Amino acid sequence: MVVAGWENGGMQGTEGPDRELLDALGLCGALVREGSVCRFLAGNRLRLFPDEMFGDLFGPLGRPSQPASVVAAVLVLQALEGCSDREAAERLRCDVRWKAAAGLAVDDEGFHCSVLSLCRSRLRAGARPERIFDAVRELAAECGALSRSRRRALGSTVLDDAVAAQDTVTVVSSQIRRVRRLVGAAAALELAHDYDGRAKPACDWSDADERAWLVDDLVTDALAVLDAVEGLDLTDDQAEAAGLLGVVAGQDVEADPKVPGRWRIARRVAPGRVVSTVDPEARHAHKTRSQHRDGYKAHIVAEPDTGIVTAVELTAADASDAEDGARLLDSDPTCHTGGGGHTDPTCHTDGGGDGGWLVSADSAYASGEALESFTDAGWDTAIKPIERGPHIAGGFTRDDFAIDADAQTVTCPAGHTKAVTSGAARFGKLCAACPLRARCTTSPRGRSVTVDAHEPHRQANKARWRRPATKAAYRRHRPMAERPIAWLTRAKARRVPYRGVAANNLRLTHRAAAVNLVRLANLGAAHNGDRFALPVAA
Repeated sequence: MVVAGWENGGMQGTEGPDRELLDALGLCGALVREGSVCRFLAGNRLRLFPDEMFGDLFGPLGRPSQPASVVAAVLVLQALEGCSDREAAERLRCDVRWKAAAGLAVDDEGFHCSVLSLCRSRLRAGARPERIFDAVRELAAECGALSRSRRRALGSTVLDDAVAAQDTVTVVSSQIRRVRRLVGAAAALELAHDYDGRAKPACDWSDADERAWLVDDLVTDALAVLDAVEGLDLTDDQAEAAGLLGVVAGQDVEADPKVPGRWRIARRVAPGRVVSTVDPEARHAHKTRSQHRDGYKAHIVAEPDTGIVTAVELTAADASDAEDGARLLDSDPTCHTGGGGHTDPTCHTDGGGDGGWLVSADSAYASGEALESFTDAGWDTAIKPIERGPHIAGGFTRDDFAIDADAQTVTCPAGHTKAVTSGAARFGKLCAACPLRARCTTSPRGRSVTVDAHEPHRQANKARWRRPATKAAYRRHRPMAERPIAWLTRAKARRVPYRGVAANNLRLTHRAAAVNLVRLANLGAAHNGDRFALPVAA
């Protein structure tokens, strides 16, 4: 099997236009189902992934590589079927459908599985790591799958990381072990515990006091290691390891108020907590109040009628849906030219707004900052407002207060009006004798209502939400964001295969490209000799 050319210094190999005598598609084309991704790639691979699309990844000298168009087709099929590199290479060697999609002969052995890893590395290091996804998105735009709608839906889902989450003892002890292995000065220290083996430090886990002293010992040892390496001329790997030790040693502990000078497990979860030293970029996620998972978060923008994913990005699992969704939508080239918004007054959506482009999303995207971003970009919105529960069971919610953003005043349910000062309206003494106090607040200082600069956007969104047309648009288009999410996460794709944001983001874009190709093939996209197009009745 061939690896040549994908190593450092290799030159680009090209795919010839002539078919071989034992061409898999010519001999076994009847086995490759019409309307499948394999059939689509077999007929359009060179148009979709031309060799010049990957020219910047290669040098002028060295052994020629496997054609990039062939490797790109295999990457798409690998992402579609959730294969490992070895499994993908074996499919290419034995599966006639994959051979047809890649343009190989029936007796072609394919290439070594390391080619896929080398290709992904080059893509990540290149100027356009998402070029495969971009090429499929451009195909969708060319054939008209996106031009028939001025709507987009936002959604996100949590993806499980590829490693096991670690408890505090494991996180700290393993990172002490790593720093001692990398830095000689740290290895020479005498510490409270032995970190040479891979096992946890010895402890009677049934004894709460002994567990507490173990945590104190680990933090003390970690601080000693950090003191030993401070001021040394460290390599990048050593400095990264020492920095991570400082993070994990402090994120889960706090000073014990009962025992001066002793550390204990903190009674809270640190923001941005590192859940594993094996994959330091994975994070703890609260997708819902009852769903707690560790890993990453996939954000998508989708066209709701066809289910085509028009933008996709992977972030840490604790990232904000609203912030990242608004940014991703603004970067989607299929809806806003240059990200500057669409304000054509002759266009009208069914969202009940002023016309233009419509974005649908759930309440996770209803933050004031995100709503302002959508408005500034010219979007009409069908976004469910954030519902805040009452402070007291059966009591008043924030929506029961009349907020005048222009006058900067807030009127409570009892009719009292207070001016907003320093970002809040504080009713203070007015609450003391108020007959509605029992339904409003238990604070001795009275009720206060926070009002920030984004309040007008929240109020405008709530006003739009009260329109029947907006709710109808939400019910029609927002659920369609869940459909491509379901496609993206099926076939073992709920768990990411790699460590780190960059590697898994590239894999997610390949998965999205594959899902889009499935959808386009189902819609009947084909090349008519001039360009890609959909059937007239599609």
